[in-house]
Amino acid sequence: MKTSPEALGAAPEKAPGAAPAKAPGAAPAHSPGGRRLLPLRRLLAGAGMAALIAAPLAALGQAAPQPKLPVVRLQAGMQFVLAEVAATPQSREIGLMMRERLGPNEGMLFVFEEPRAWCFWMRNTLLPLSIAFLDDDGRIVNIEDMAPRTEDGHCAKAPVRFALEMEQGWFARRALAAGAKLLNPSVFPGQARRQ
Repeated sequence: MKTSPEALGAAPEKAPGAAPAKAPGAAPAHSPGGRRLLPLRRLLAGAGMAALIAAPLAALGQAAPQPKLPVVRLQAGMQFVLAEVAATPQSREIGLMMRERLGPNEGMLFVFEEPRAWCFWMRNTLLPLSIAFLDDDGRIVNIEDMAPRTEDGHCAKAPVRFALEMEQGWFARRALAAGAKLLNPSVFPGQARRQ
């Protein structure tokens, strides 16, 4: 995934500041499958290491996917999403490129420092994906379906700081559309402020 504000090709800025590490109702530290789930602040602190690992892959023209990133748990209606967090310029640029599959309810959450009309493309991405652009409250602004191995731009219809990529059709199969809300107060600052 190549991301950019309003036009493809521009590099996004540094990773955003973090929300509170543990808020009431936040996701547990471990998922039922044993995968470690971390609050966003701890994920962002470790993102520098992920960037160091991912940087050589970008230089290789994406011959292999980036290593798995730290995971947060989001609630979407009655469903839970295990989303890898791409919060550095390098991890956002690589995204899900060269991944051959996603597990059930797995995806990637892109976190930006400031709201903009971010755009994504699918160069070197092998899977058909749907992307939901999310505001600071976790509300879906718009959803776009993206075809693999294309350079068509898919953009937010309003300034956002978050984007969630899932297998294509995931949102539609769960009747999630613009206006629906994903929940995790440790991720979305608008939810943390109300607690």
